[in-house]
Amino acid sequence: MKKRIAVNKTYKLFIGGQFVRSESGHYFRDGEDNVSRASRKDLRDAVTAARKTFSGWSGKTAYNRGQILYRIAEELESRKSEFSNWAILAEVEKAVDRLVWYAGWTDKYTQIFGTVNPVALPYFNFTMPEATGVVGIILQGDLPLLPLISTMAPAIAGGNTCILLTGERYSQAAITFAEVLAASDVPGGVVNILTGPQAELISQMAKHMDVNAIAYNGTSKEVLRTLQEEGAANVKRIISRPQPSGKQWFQDKKAQSPYWIQETIEMKTTWHPVGV
Repeated sequence: MKKRIAVNKTYKLFIGGQFVRSESGHYFRDGEDNVSRASRKDLRDAVTAARKTFSGWSGKTAYNRGQILYRIAEELESRKSEFSNWAILAEVEKAVDRLVWYAGWTDKYTQIFGTVNPVALPYFNFTMPEATGVVGIILQGDLPLLPLISTMAPAIAGGNTCILLTGERYSQAAITFAEVLAASDVPGGVVNILTGPQAELISQMAKHMDVNAIAYNGTSKEVLRTLQEEGAANVKRIISRPQPSGKQWFQDKKAQSPYWIQETIEMKTTWHPVGV
C-alpha cells in the first residue's frame, strides 16, 4: 500500500478579518508547515483595515466591547486543545482568564482615569479617556500565547485597533489564535496579525503616519531607538514596558494592569457651562 502524503497546513496572515497570503507570495518553513511572510504592502493593508474599523470599534459602548472580549475568552476556552503543539494547558487557561479580566475593565477604567476638574469659573471641566487609534504591537516573549494576549487585550479594551508583528518563533500559535478571533464577535480589522521576521517591518511601522502608537516590550536598545526616532514624525506614542519573562507572564502583578489600558489611550478635556 502506497504511503499517504500528509497535507500540511499553510498559515496565512490575518488582515481585516480575512486570512490572506502575503502579497509577495513569500513564506517560511516552520517545521513541516508553511507560514506566510508579511511584506511592507501587507503592513500597509493591515493599517488600512485597522483605521477603517477604528471609528466603529471605539464608538461601541464599553459594555459591548467587554462582551466581545468575553466572547473571545469563551471561544479560546472551547478550543484549548488546538494550542497543545505550542502551549501547555496552564498557559492557555491563564490566557482565557486574562481576557475575562480585561473584559471586566472595559466599563471601569474611565472611572479611574477620568476626572472632574475644579475650575474657578461657572463651568464643568471634565477629563475623559479616549482611544488613541491604531496601535502597533511588536510581540516579544518566551511563551507562545500569554505575551500576545497580555499586550493585545488592553489595547482593544481601550477602544483601539491593532496590528501585531509576531515574529517567526510562535507564528503558528498566533495565527491559530486568529482563528479564535474569526469565530468570535470581533469586527474584522480590530486585530490584524502579521507573521514573519519583525526586523523587516519595524522601521516601516514606526514611519507609518497612520499608526498612532507602538507597544514594544523587548529589551533591544537599537529597536527602541529606531521606534523613537522614526516615530517622531507624527509624534507617535512609543510604549516601552518592562519585559516579563517565563513564569512572570503568569503573575498578575507582572503581566496585567489597568495602566496597560491607560498607556494606549489619550486624555481629552471638555468644558460645559453650569446650568446648560
